[in-house]
Amino acid sequence: MTGFGAAEGSVLGGRLSVEIRTVNHRYYNPQLKLPFELSGIEAALRERLRERLGRGHVAVSARWLEPPAGSDAVALDLARARQVVAAARELKKRLKLKGEVDLAFVARQPDVLAAPSDGERGGGTAAAAWEAVAPLVERAAEQVLAMRGKEGRALAAELAGRLEALEALVGVVEQRAPVRLSAELERLRRAVAELAVGVPVDPQRLAVEIALLADRVDITEEVVRLRTHLAASRDALAQDGAIGKQLGFLAQELGREVNTIGAKANDAAITQAVIAMKGELEKFREQLENLE
Repeated sequence: MTGFGAAEGSVLGGRLSVEIRTVNHRYYNPQLKLPFELSGIEAALRERLRERLGRGHVAVSARWLEPPAGSDAVALDLARARQVVAAARELKKRLKLKGEVDLAFVARQPDVLAAPSDGERGGGTAAAAWEAVAPLVERAAEQVLAMRGKEGRALAAELAGRLEALEALVGVVEQRAPVRLSAELERLRRAVAELAVGVPVDPQRLAVEIALLADRVDITEEVVRLRTHLAASRDALAQDGAIGKQLGFLAQELGREVNTIGAKANDAAITQAVIAMKGELEKFREQLENLE
């Protein structure tokens, strides 16, 4: 499910902004983009987001609105830069090359411009940073959860509407089923009578065969299971927490029963109802892609 949250506050003497964006994903998939001063809090941050957000693609971005007091964003090694320039000029002279040594070339060389090492930043910074960053993460996560909750309620209403439509269509099938079964039995009797003209037929054996055929085309069990799955789906929607996987399984079972009814139907009205149910189920599954 989609969500966004942001918070900012004082961290390490500077001002830090934290943004969290989430979209639906089958698993918990965090992606962190942190300034180097906060590299030591990644494990704690990942675990806390797992606890708060459960699953989904979670993108976290932290940036300094005001850099930390007393920390240089980039360290300049002037001696190394002079060595690079001197070496490049010597290379140009010996190989008789054209061109000038410019800023872009020098800045690209290793160790000329670099982030301070962990030792230069001082010990204990990571632990202190997490304690300071944690409240910002919590505030941003609360906003994400609020947005996801709002979206979840809208999705639940949409899915409930699809279930009501399916329920109504099941009613159409139930009303038509007895009429259709009687018509099918009569059709079978006529077909047997036409085929058996002039041939002795055991009435008892004929009744058994017709009963077996009638059992194969009866859809009572499928309708009962269909209603059971619809009830289970409504119960799932009434629950708190992640229900996407549960509803995905139920949607699969609903589809199985609808397909079986369609295969047994041999009736225009039931076939039309089955087609409509398949359409509603497809829309139901599409919405499940956005549900946690």
